[in-house]
Amino acid sequence: MISSKIDAALNKQIDLEGFSSMYYLAMGSWAEVKGYNGVAQFLYHHSDEERTHMLKLFHYINDRGGHAIVPPFAAPQTDFKNIQEIFEIVHSHEIKVSNEINALVELCIQEKDYTTHNFLQWYVTEQIEEESLARQILDKLKLIGEDKGGMYLFDRDLGAMNPQGGGKGKGGH
Repeated sequence: MISSKIDAALNKQIDLEGFSSMYYLAMGSWAEVKGYNGVAQFLYHHSDEERTHMLKLFHYINDRGGHAIVPPFAAPQTDFKNIQEIFEIVHSHEIKVSNEINALVELCIQEKDYTTHNFLQWYVTEQIEEESLARQILDKLKLIGEDKGGMYLFDRDLGAMNPQGGGKGKGGH
């Protein structure tokens, strides 16, 4: 049986994962409208992954005797300066998610909830991959700079990443 404290903390994480999904969906829509179809495809896929992360928490909470709640998600930003800004936001947002996962792990240790601690290890590993991928994308964008040809290739290559799972997804689906 899950404690009310862990139940509440995991429900807070549901809110963050769901918001992440909508945030990446908004970014994908912006990119698509601006003609960056590969970036849009990548972000739509990333949005789907975040929803999967949310559902994984839903099922875990309910399976442990808690109650997963659909939160009233905050509306994400919908307008962006450029692709660089989008991926800077993605990177900083993934760091925020990592910090929240780490706080959950710490709470599990304090509460001696080793089952949930074990469950959260998948998220710990996933966040390492998420942060790394965002950092790699930012590095590529720095290399490209203002080169339109480079941005065209970047957009094409990013769109091609999705069939292989966006560069990550070990155990995510």
